[in-house]
Amino acid sequence: MAGLYPNLLAPLDLGFVTLRNRVLMGSMHTGLEDRASDFPRLAAYFAERARGGVGLIVTGGFAPNVAGWVSPFASRLASPRAARQHRPITAAVHAEGGRIALQILHTGRYGYHPFAVSASRIRSPISPFTPFALSAAGVERQIDAFVRCAELAREAGYDGVEVMGSEGYLINQFLVQGTNRRKDAWGGSLQNRMRLPVEIVSRIRARLGADFIIIYRLSLLDLVPNGQTWDDVIALAHAIEAAGATLLNSGIGWHEARIPTIATSVPRGGFAWLTAQLRAQVGIPVIATNRINTPEVAEAILADGSADMVSMARPLLADPDFVRKAARGEAAQINTCIACNQACLDHAFQRKVASCLVNPRACHETELNYLPTRQPRRVAVVGAGMAGLACATVLAERGHRVDLFEAAETLGGQFTMAARVPGKEEFSETLRYFGERLIATGTSTHFGVRVSAEMLLAQGFDEIVLATGVVPRIPAIAGLAEGLARGQVLNYVDVLRHQRPVGARVAIIGAGGIGFDMAEYLVHQGVSPALDRAAWQREWGVTNPTLAPGGLAPEGAQPEPPARQVFLLQRSQGKPGAGLGKTTGWIHRASLKMKQVQTLAGVEYVGIESAGLRIRVGGERGEERLLEVDTIVLCTGQEPLRDLEAPLRAAGASVHRIGGADVAAELDAKRAIQQGSQLAARI
Repeated sequence: MAGLYPNLLAPLDLGFVTLRNRVLMGSMHTGLEDRASDFPRLAAYFAERARGGVGLIVTGGFAPNVAGWVSPFASRLASPRAARQHRPITAAVHAEGGRIALQILHTGRYGYHPFAVSASRIRSPISPFTPFALSAAGVERQIDAFVRCAELAREAGYDGVEVMGSEGYLINQFLVQGTNRRKDAWGGSLQNRMRLPVEIVSRIRARLGADFIIIYRLSLLDLVPNGQTWDDVIALAHAIEAAGATLLNSGIGWHEARIPTIATSVPRGGFAWLTAQLRAQVGIPVIATNRINTPEVAEAILADGSADMVSMARPLLADPDFVRKAARGEAAQINTCIACNQACLDHAFQRKVASCLVNPRACHETELNYLPTRQPRRVAVVGAGMAGLACATVLAERGHRVDLFEAAETLGGQFTMAARVPGKEEFSETLRYFGERLIATGTSTHFGVRVSAEMLLAQGFDEIVLATGVVPRIPAIAGLAEGLARGQVLNYVDVLRHQRPVGARVAIIGAGGIGFDMAEYLVHQGVSPALDRAAWQREWGVTNPTLAPGGLAPEGAQPEPPARQVFLLQRSQGKPGAGLGKTTGWIHRASLKMKQVQTLAGVEYVGIESAGLRIRVGGERGEERLLEVDTIVLCTGQEPLRDLEAPLRAAGASVHRIGGADVAAELDAKRAIQQGSQLAARI
């Protein structure tokens, strides 16, 4: 079946070693790197991806010394003892026929600790610690630490290293004049500023010889003011190639940049055009990265000559068998990464072990396994939302006889509405995946069937799982009933599922995740920027770095005018959207600001009138104000649907409750899929 993806599945000859295909599992910090006691779990995690066919794996970042730490006592490789602790990881990958490189990551001024160092004493906007400016001798010590770390990586059994030279970390800080104000041999001219990465790569090559993979992560697009020019990038690429690098990997955007680079609203393969520009200038293989999540996208990037290899990190969290399924012609069965960041990056920034919203086994391979059952049971799962789908398919995979009942005619529940929000089109991939899983596992499905307790009891199920979901909560506001009768007031289900018409001026009551999604839905019209790279670049002010340093368009962001005037209101004080995802909330807030959405906090809803919504802001002494709007949309939370539970329990049935039926907080697909999967693994 390799003929389906001839470029993606083709071997890559590096001269001294041949990789079995063009898939690189990109570096991603999971939290398992920080303690040697977690290395057995890390070994199992990487081994499963190697078994799935990945050509080359790159670990999460390991600091070469204390100064390079992400945070105190975070991942570091700086001693022979530490190298020995890594050997089970490399052995596990090699046992599955894979290859693995260790990423050497020096955070520089991004280090969340008081020992941080950088080219100059300039604090990062995303860290509270001001770095120490390295002396010339201090720079040499950092180079020595990189080389020593690479040497230890080889002792640990790694096939190579990736030198992290992008995303705004230490090496990037030396390259850009805004963070490098030095007047010595390590600052000033381009030749001096790029001396640090060139010395690191050349000394690693000299120390470790010709048969060791050295990947250099090159920042192609800084996306910060006064970033590198494209001439600077190409000059560095030539120097790194001459210094002995084996592969050039693409880096996109500094962490402090205010432009999204990997979120679900970024177009697929949205930066491969930059790798194509680089590839035309160098003689070693180059790797495309960011938002490559299907074999079709990866194949197209390789086929048109944009890259020699593709890097995928989160897609291999979502499905460790990505490559194997592609090779077998089973791409429809790949559990596609939807780039939500909710369980991977958000967890990493919250100091939790990473996982994956669509695959809760990710990074938990030693804890959550779907083993064949020794005692098959008849199980009814009621509700085909995310919780019910996860539970039903895992149960059936394990060998139970499963009947899935859903009152609607289609699967997906609340998730189908999220997939209609501009920038969340990827969510439909999860619906497609579960549809395939229902067929593959032999789950008996019953759509358009609203079950009763009597029906379930009459069929004699051994276990009954209630994944019946939620209904929108209706708040107590004066005039609400009249507004509903006039069609002036709608809830989010009316708008997103039933496509009820909405006026030109809209007030959204409730500024949680659903409220923000509703605002996105209402202010966009036409083709979503997530599906149109040129439109997305205009919206966020991204241009070719050949035209402007760092790729920031001189004219700035140029979003399309909003389709409607929208007011986003919340009862509580504080910043609207404060509860959104840690790594994506700022994107949603920035997007709505560009679309001129007016957000108000501390709002009292006085009443709904035919002319609009009367509110008071500022407490009892605040003045009343009438928002003259055509439509009021309620995004005021949910209530669990539990009507079946009491009669089933009263009859002595074995009942389990998962998803929104269990906890009707913000719609949380991560919790729903995890809860459904864990229950199914136990029954």
